[in-house]
Amino acid sequence: MVPVSIVIITKNEAALIAHCLEMALLITDDIVIVDNGSTDETLNIVKQYGCRFYHKNWGGYGANKNKGIELARYNWILSIDADEVPDMELVLALYDLDLRDPNIVYDIKFRSFFGKKLIRHGSWGRDHHLRLFNRTLVKWSEPEVHETLILPADIQIKKLTGNINHYSVQNINECNSKAIHYARLSAKQYMISGKKATFSKLYFSAAFGFVKNYLFRLGFLDGAEGFNIALMIYKNTRLKYAYLKLCEKGEFIADNSQVKSNNLIVELTN
Repeated sequence: MVPVSIVIITKNEAALIAHCLEMALLITDDIVIVDNGSTDETLNIVKQYGCRFYHKNWGGYGANKNKGIELARYNWILSIDADEVPDMELVLALYDLDLRDPNIVYDIKFRSFFGKKLIRHGSWGRDHHLRLFNRTLVKWSEPEVHETLILPADIQIKKLTGNINHYSVQNINECNSKAIHYARLSAKQYMISGKKATFSKLYFSAAFGFVKNYLFRLGFLDGAEGFNIALMIYKNTRLKYAYLKLCEKGEFIADNSQVKSNNLIVELTN
């Protein structure tokens, strides 16, 4: 086994998590699951694979991941999601790593799938993320959405061979649902940070994102799936600024918390 803890945050991941855990067990004897109230078979599946399971009320993606990092046995952390599966090339690369230097963060390439189709172009086709790091120096930021790793100024970034296979969406309905879900979270985060829904953001950013992904980054070569991904990016961008505009007017309900900005209190619900 590699002296690395794998941390996974979950909520109702029964459809996908078994494949993820099968590969994770080839890497480590310490898999930490931080769950946000799953009501499906996630807990039973996790128990079958011998993972350590903890419940944590939702504090945001970064906050829940950081909780898992605190609970890990090893200082080296591989952070993945339940719909992300390390391939065998990555597993073997992890066994070859020298993990004595905590001042290194490893960048891993992603192979993204729409249903069963591998996406080779657009923004999904060039996806990669920093996912292997030492918790003594690195942790996640804790915004509402789009968490990133907080890195020391002198950290080294190295690439790992192999891939994480990301089974991002199964169909067009899930694609649309994710566009709406992340748009709502982004609108809340933007309001908290004081960002404004300007005319250009409302009417030009979404269209530019579609053109960039579908044409400039050759998303059209992925066929109908490439079009649907570009359309999801368009919807997400368009909606998050539309929702932000409503938040500014006190009209948008996005989740169960209450946010105050410039004397405006907005009830936010998912």
